[in-house]
Amino acid sequence: MIHTVELNGVKVYAFHGCLPEEAKIGGHYVVDLSVQTNFEKAAETDELIDTVDYVVLNKIVKEEMAIRSKLIEHVGQRIVNRIKNDVEGVDSLRVKVTKVCPPINGDVNNVAIIIEG
Repeated sequence: MIHTVELNGVKVYAFHGCLPEEAKIGGHYVVDLSVQTNFEKAAETDELIDTVDYVVLNKIVKEEMAIRSKLIEHVGQRIVNRIKNDVEGVDSLRVKVTKVCPPINGDVNNVAIIIEG
């Protein structure tokens, strides 16, 4: 059986980007996270210790998004690395970092990267 814990639509204002203006002005980002784990025990015990705590996942996302990167690929990989290193019981995960209204001289809602592993 596959068990998944999701954290969707984490809204963050951050200062990522290659342009100097992005470092000063910042922009809106949305992070979606999916973690494969085994929460069979938690389903039986009703105890938080027996599953992956999405409050911890949210904290990691916000802390890593607060550290400036030129590329969302870089911040996305940092989120993956932190979760793999700091959270027990993670079998695999998927992180999507979306940059809302990127400055790319076009009418684009967003750009995003996805890391799975």
